[in-house]
Amino acid sequence: MTRKRALITGVTGQDGAYLAEFLLDKGYEVHGIKRRASLFNTDRIDHLYEDPHVDDRRFILHYGDLTDSTNLIRIVQQIQPHEIYNLGAQSHVQVSFDSPEYTANTDGLGTLRILEAIRILGLEQQTRFYQASTSELYGLVQEIPQTETTPFYPRSPYAVAKLYAYWITVNYREAYGIYACNGILFNHESPLRGETFVTRKITRALARIKLGLQDCLYLGNLDAKRDWGHARDYVEMQWLMLQQEQPDDYVIATGVQFSVRQFVEIAAAEVGLTIAWSGSGVEEKGINPATGQAIVAIDPRYFRPTEVETLLGDPSKAKRQLGWEPRISFEQLVSEMMREDLHLAERDALIKQAGYKAFDYFE
Repeated sequence: MTRKRALITGVTGQDGAYLAEFLLDKGYEVHGIKRRASLFNTDRIDHLYEDPHVDDRRFILHYGDLTDSTNLIRIVQQIQPHEIYNLGAQSHVQVSFDSPEYTANTDGLGTLRILEAIRILGLEQQTRFYQASTSELYGLVQEIPQTETTPFYPRSPYAVAKLYAYWITVNYREAYGIYACNGILFNHESPLRGETFVTRKITRALARIKLGLQDCLYLGNLDAKRDWGHARDYVEMQWLMLQQEQPDDYVIATGVQFSVRQFVEIAAAEVGLTIAWSGSGVEEKGINPATGQAIVAIDPRYFRPTEVETLLGDPSKAKRQLGWEPRISFEQLVSEMMREDLHLAERDALIKQAGYKAFDYFE
């Protein structure tokens, strides 16, 4: 039996790492695209690494970039993948306001380049394509909860770029018969989440505050509400979408919503910290009653030019048609993230105790 070959863009990211591990466990030969950089950026997948000199290895990395169509065509031609998972993107909403053109090129046109590679190479009947879409498409939400038929109203350059990627995926499915799906994934987190995303920023900072390595956590909109799940649950869904008889688009969410404020409170409780809120607006602070110290404060720089106040997904279609159920609860997710970041903070504390410098990042 021929071993299935999968190609993952964004393999060094949170979802890419979990998906690569998942597919390897399923017996796939997994190929990943990573950008060339002056420093190694493979921390999340180093445990999967296989020596390139070993025969019959099943995890193979390729240098590439979603902005380079010739590179993508060459990689797809070489691999002849049965499945492509397009997880690569400039995925930070705030950064998209600073780099809108790059975001559009990578997230929007990058998706087109992969679909064109499939078409140009005549792989329409062999290669199935998964596009990592996003709940940010809903932006200024038109209904609650959001489903596959809820109108989109993107509120950032990132979301607008992803809107193009969504519709070009639908178009190539309808125009060329490519098995192409959009997974409209709501927020999904894990200990592998990038440190500049709000959930990881919270757990990392609170762990450091607990150990005296940091004084304060700075945030923006405390009352923004999100539907948070675990990335490990969500990558299974990405795979399931490509195993069906017919391609379709699905909302992937938990159907449960929490605010940023609630995330902070639950995470703090995991390390024995209590937070009492004082003040309002940009003057609001989270006080540790045991010390009287403000350990959470508002920094206006973290407010978006156009805020997305609430996102809540309805995953009924995915549950009904694919039999998918998230296994990891919100509380379990937060607990796992706090546990891992406390471990990292303890390492930094030991480094400082030994007289060495442990770098602090508060962005």
